Amino acid sequence: MARVMVVDDDRTVREVLGSYLRAHDHETVEVGDGEQALESMRRQPADLVVLDLMLPGMDGLAVARRLRAEGDVPIIMLTALGSEADRVLGLELGADDYVGKPFSPRELALRVDSVLRRTHAGGAEDVVTGRDGDLVVDGAQHVATLDGIPLALTVREFDLLRFLITHPGKAYTREDLLQHVWGWTIGDRSTVTVHVRRLREKIEKDPTRPARLLTVWGVGYRWEARA
Repeated sequence: MARVMVVDDDRTVREVLGSYLRAHDHETVEVGDGEQALESMRRQPADLVVLDLMLPGMDGLAVARRLRAEGDVPIIMLTALGSEADRVLGLELGADDYVGKPFSPRELALRVDSVLRRTHAGGAEDVVTGRDGDLVVDGAQHVATLDGIPLALTVREFDLLRFLITHPGKAYTREDLLQHVWGWTIGDRSTVTVHVRRLREKIEKDPTRPARLLTVWGVGYRWEARA
């Protein structure tokens, strides 16, 4: 059982999501604005935050920025379908997933379960360890290190790195990566683009001239193993 915080100014949305999440055996805390969310996290940290971008006062992007500055709690954003720019910015800030409004509460509950499973090691896939020179991905401990120094990766960044480092030399489309890493059969390809950019900033000496995570023009991305 995980503690999930739902942050939305719409009371009905909070109550419906809370009900579905409790039906999935999670403990929930439901708050209506960003200040309450940050205060609740300080009092009793949640294992995952479901965060609406359109909040009164401190908006969801500001809340996500504060949460990322203070820790690595997984974040699932709730976004309006037309707000692609906000969605991309939220992913840039380190959100692990997003669900567009209007949404199915059942779908969101399944997304929560998926992110939590990937956060907590325990399945067969979690013991996969990859190495590429000074870059090591340890699935059992769910940690990646570069030259012996742990990398600050979100859940999805870790999943993307683990998949690519263990499948070197093959070009994957964004759709392929959405399916293999996110488990989505459909989705916004910009999600992959943003995560690749963030991952390059953490593993490449020069992110503008990547040596490991390469772009294959007209296709997608390929992991180039170091000699």
